[in-house]
Amino acid sequence: MSNDDPSAQLHTELRTAVQAALSTRRPILHHLNADTSWFLQIPRPESAVRHGGRFYYNILIDPWFRGTQTDFVAWFSLQWHATPSAVGSIAELDELAREMEILTSGLRKESGRKSNATAEYDGGSQETLIDAVLISHEFTDHCHKDTLLEVCPDVPVFAAVHAAKMIASWNHFRTVTTIDVFCAHGEPDWRGTSIPPLPAWIGISRLLQKHDLGKLHSALMITFNNRHVSIRSKANKASAPGSGHLRHLDPVPPHDEDETAEAIIYTPHGISSSDVTLIPQASPAIHVLALLHGLHNVRLGGSGRAAMQINLGARNGLEAQRVLNADYWIGTHDEIKEGRGLVGWLLRRDDVSCQDASATGWKAKEGKVGKKDAKLSEVLSDLEGTNWVELRNGESKVLM
Repeated sequence: MSNDDPSAQLHTELRTAVQAALSTRRPILHHLNADTSWFLQIPRPESAVRHGGRFYYNILIDPWFRGTQTDFVAWFSLQWHATPSAVGSIAELDELAREMEILTSGLRKESGRKSNATAEYDGGSQETLIDAVLISHEFTDHCHKDTLLEVCPDVPVFAAVHAAKMIASWNHFRTVTTIDVFCAHGEPDWRGTSIPPLPAWIGISRLLQKHDLGKLHSALMITFNNRHVSIRSKANKASAPGSGHLRHLDPVPPHDEDETAEAIIYTPHGISSSDVTLIPQASPAIHVLALLHGLHNVRLGGSGRAAMQINLGARNGLEAQRVLNADYWIGTHDEIKEGRGLVGWLLRRDDVSCQDASATGWKAKEGKVGKKDAKLSEVLSDLEGTNWVELRNGESKVLM
């Protein structure tokens, strides 16, 4: 195929566009299925990339690619993906990671050089490019055994308490670490959540909701300070008022001692806004780059106190976003899966979009709806700049 061929020209233009996006040296979030499996690629600090080090630190979150998942017993709940996962195996995910490393080869000071690790992976001496696995819950749509057993045993796993016990019982992974609750034993300092074998510039912790009967409503927080400049932070600094108060963090110069961090907060079932208020109070400061929170209001049983809340939905997301002020709000865990079992008769789902929740709130501000929506109306004036992003199955986003 000649370079004049239209398809070859399009391929070249697409590759150039992708490389231009990657040149920003910002994190990339990949949605691996229609549900709640994610792959987060965080650019490593410049000092770690020198002399052939890999460009990205790769974190796999709640992988479930194929097969079924069961809650308790099959007659109660048996589910499977309604549409095939965009990434069907760990081998395919490793291939994605390899392709991303190849695309960044031109960004290295030794232009065009592959990373040493990528060359080793191509040669078969390195088994995987996944650096860590994060598991938010022990339920098998988050902690899917068949998928996890495809992961190289050398990859460290960080998991919620019950999930960590379950995974350790498989005797597959060499390192399984229980994720600590943020600020459980001291000051709200993200640096205390960077535990071996994590690099010092990355931390992982949990946020828990009080009075959570089903132990469903929590969040994983991934914090990092790779000392790369955020374009969005730079823009916010330029537009900040003369008082000097910044809506977001200043960019971190390469040799500055500033220990502020960016964060990805992942809450597949949602978490109360009152239980994330410690994040804006953190020291060093934490700037929330992305909030992953679903839109669907999902519950078991009837209504009111008779129902067990599963996913908190868009209205709760609006309230959490008001507190966290994330640059991006990205939906998760909203797939309507195929399945059978008793739970299908009990499950109730309200598909409320971000726009629907906002519209209801505006009506509340104007006194056109009942008192139950009054609380929602209070949050809307702070949310005009909310950057809602829908990432479908197989889509990716560079988080600027």
